[in-house]
Amino acid sequence: MINNIKSHFQQSAQTMLAASEVMSTQIIKAIDIISQAMEQGHKLMICGNGGSAADAQHMAAEFVVRLNPKIKRRGLPAIALTTDTSIITAAGNDFSFQEIFARQVEALALPGDILLAISTSGHSSNILKAVETAKKMQCTVIALLGKDGGMIKNSADLPIIVPSQNTQHIQEAHLAAEHIICEWVEKSLFREVEA
Repeated sequence: MINNIKSHFQQSAQTMLAASEVMSTQIIKAIDIISQAMEQGHKLMICGNGGSAADAQHMAAEFVVRLNPKIKRRGLPAIALTTDTSIITAAGNDFSFQEIFARQVEALALPGDILLAISTSGHSSNILKAVETAKKMQCTVIALLGKDGGMIKNSADLPIIVPSQNTQHIQEAHLAAEHIICEWVEKSLFREVEA
């Protein structure tokens, strides 16, 4: 078992290093897009399934509350579309599971807002539907993906793809990317108030 544990850490580290090589430019673009949008009063909506749903909540919390305790700042407008069980179950029951995020985007999005879609496979049908709806609502779409980027890659304005086939390692790299994005959006908007 110890060898399996060590192997997991080693493979995760290899994925992180590969991700740093191929994702850094796109992450910088995501930071710029989100920073500029929030500076102009727009909001960030985040969605994903399973572990990616937890990532959506985690990332929204970092924006609304804070990431760096040394930076004293106002809350930033970020919404996890994964948290309202009444909306999710009503949309799933009255329409279909494919609509659980798209319906919220339709209700909440304004032109200039951003949707951050998280899908390890790039093929999640409810995420793809949310992306398509966001585009119709004149939102910018950033997608954190894995594997070959799937169908979502072609619909997003900015696909950011972890170069791995392993879902666990894709999720680990997504979390690192999410923290980097939160850190640098916060610094970009509030550098002058750092204590």
